[in-house]
Amino acid sequence: MSRVDLVITTGEPAGIGPEVSLQAAQAFLQEQADAHITLIGDPSLFGETVRHPRLQIESVKLNKPVVSGTLNQSNAAYVLATLDSAVAGCQAGRFQAMVTAPVHKGVINQSGIAFTGHTEYLAAACGVERVVMLLCANLPAGLMGLQHGLPLRVALTTIHVPLALVPAQITVKSVLETIEILHAGLKNQFGIAQPRILVAGLNPHAGEGGYLGSEESSIIEPAIARAQQAGIRVAGPFPGDTLFDFRSLDQVDAYLAMYHDQGLAPFKFVAFNTGVNVTLGLPIIRTSVDHGTALDIAGKGVADSGSMLEALRLGFQLARHRKAALHASGA
Repeated sequence: MSRVDLVITTGEPAGIGPEVSLQAAQAFLQEQADAHITLIGDPSLFGETVRHPRLQIESVKLNKPVVSGTLNQSNAAYVLATLDSAVAGCQAGRFQAMVTAPVHKGVINQSGIAFTGHTEYLAAACGVERVVMLLCANLPAGLMGLQHGLPLRVALTTIHVPLALVPAQITVKSVLETIEILHAGLKNQFGIAQPRILVAGLNPHAGEGGYLGSEESSIIEPAIARAQQAGIRVAGPFPGDTLFDFRSLDQVDAYLAMYHDQGLAPFKFVAFNTGVNVTLGLPIIRTSVDHGTALDIAGKGVADSGSMLEALRLGFQLARHRKAALHASGA
């Protein structure tokens, strides 16, 4: 296989991003001889430990010196500059996938820069109107009675939205487009020929026949019907409290939740620090850790780099699959 170039944006400099990025990069390069990794960040954050021939640093200078665990608004622009550099590199073909370490939304907004999250920022940077957040994990045999390891994938219809504003963003258009993007991503990036998708309702008991809400019958069901008419294997809406059934996990390629915590709470219960966040709908491949900046343990050498390692593995796999697909198509 040909070389795959990955780029890591190392995240909030006062958090665990720089250390888990370096640790995971070094571990991954031991696994994959065809991988090359570029860390984007200030070289001072990595000390003298970058000595691997297939690992390099692309320097973006901090605005202010960093104290581990202490946020500084002055470095908010630095964080976004690392993202801009990675996106530009992917768009230019220098990198086949970007992997992102956690950032701190609060300090970026406090600096005067409006920032909702990586997903929305990357969509704007790539000129894409709608993207889909997909959380992925490989669940091991034995977990909750699983006879063998299985993948768990959970996508979101709305992402970083206050709960009070979620219903207004659940429309036939938004649900249908999310299903379409999820289907295309599973097919084109994950190589699943006929993806199977289960969709959650918005209300308790999926509306209980209209007694607990009407969004299921007036919005979600029509969107699913239109997707089915287009040949997509999708079903629902199902009650959110019974959707995630381990007994049917081997028959589902992805679950679609209506809002952030409906999908991420069950996902993180079984896959915390091993999950990977994938942004579908972008013209570039992007994976990420599923945890935050962990300011309380930053700089202490105890951070777990497992999620970053999984993000690198999945980014590498998706990049290889895309390369193979392009080669097969003659592009």
